[in-house]
Amino acid sequence: MPNSQIFSTSLNFQEDYPCPVCRIGKISHMPLMEAMSCDFCQEIFTVNLELQQIKMPSREPPLVWRWNGYKWTEAQLEGVELGWGYVVAAIAFVFFPTTLIAIGAYHFPPQINDPLTWVPSIWTALTFLSHLSIIIWIFIEVYQIPIMAYFRAITRWRNGLIR
Repeated sequence: MPNSQIFSTSLNFQEDYPCPVCRIGKISHMPLMEAMSCDFCQEIFTVNLELQQIKMPSREPPLVWRWNGYKWTEAQLEGVELGWGYVVAAIAFVFFPTTLIAIGAYHFPPQINDPLTWVPSIWTALTFLSHLSIIIWIFIEVYQIPIMAYFRAITRWRNGLIR
């Protein structure tokens, strides 16, 4: 039962592991190097066998994953701790401006017979969506969710370059 999920395995260069970035490909040892690479998203990882972790050095600060014997733990930024303060600040960044615009639209409504009575409600919705998109963009940038790598891999798959 070498492929059984019951027994945990330690990180080594002889095995293939699921890619923690794209979650589709397999990472395997690169010959003549102390590194591993994914066969799908083409990411290269440096390996630390003592700590059972891999690091993605293609970004700064690098993302680090630890192998727990069965799967990769969630990605962590090396040397960066994101706490509850960032979550509260992100929620405030989205809801505070939206609330200010909504209160203004509620207390100073347009006249009923004006042609642009829909502007305050649309403005409030656009404020919410734009601030939320900024937070999502920052999240994608910090955790390096490889959206473009997915599109490149899908294009390569459609063109028959990979199986």
